[in-house]
Amino acid sequence: MRPTKKKKPQQKIIYEPEKKARLQPQPAHFAQASFLISAPGLKECPPDEGIEIAFAGRSNAGKSSALNCLTSARLARTSKTPGRTQLINFFSLDNHRRLVDLPGYGYAKVPDALRREWGKHLGAYISERQCLQGLVVMMDVRHPLTDFDCQLLEVAAGRMLPVHILLTKADKLKRGPAKNQLIAVRKELETLPGQVTVQLFSSLKGDGRAEAWSQLDTWLDWSNPVLVESETPDDPSPTDD
Repeated sequence: MRPTKKKKPQQKIIYEPEKKARLQPQPAHFAQASFLISAPGLKECPPDEGIEIAFAGRSNAGKSSALNCLTSARLARTSKTPGRTQLINFFSLDNHRRLVDLPGYGYAKVPDALRREWGKHLGAYISERQCLQGLVVMMDVRHPLTDFDCQLLEVAAGRMLPVHILLTKADKLKRGPAKNQLIAVRKELETLPGQVTVQLFSSLKGDGRAEAWSQLDTWLDWSNPVLVESETPDDPSPTDD
């Protein structure tokens, strides 16, 4: 008779949900950003003094979501319909530092006359606003450096304005393809004029916020910022401005 094999005791499997990566502390001045004013054109903007950093990008590149991710949730209005940002929106960080949300560009369903009007105000602001110290340009990581994007970079280069590109929606690609896209964009930027830096960014996951904050603080001349605990970014609209 064969000896009976003893059954191994079953191991009790305990389910442990995957822990979310802890977000890096946020500079307090970005968390405390507040709406200041909306202007239809350059003449209606606040006095041209202090320091401003402007955010620009195609109407479906996630511009407003990126701005909210870097500051506080719902600071900039998001929408499932691209092209909703039609005014120049100013947000105050302190008495002489501001962030500026510029109208989205390149959305085909906007009437031609309105697109030309937005383009005129966008170009005038970037070309003539003396307190503008840097431009953050949002580009969908899957569709970077469109004709509209390159035109904007040329305008910035014309007045020697530094540009920092956020390749948004990086969570839509796996890590390898996203990194390859970053390398490809950097290589193409070498052929274009101007002082331009670029990074990957995800409003959904909060990836790339620390790098973006560092660049913004350099332009804002903000040293030794007070840090606060970051909250997990809200799920942004996939097609907002």
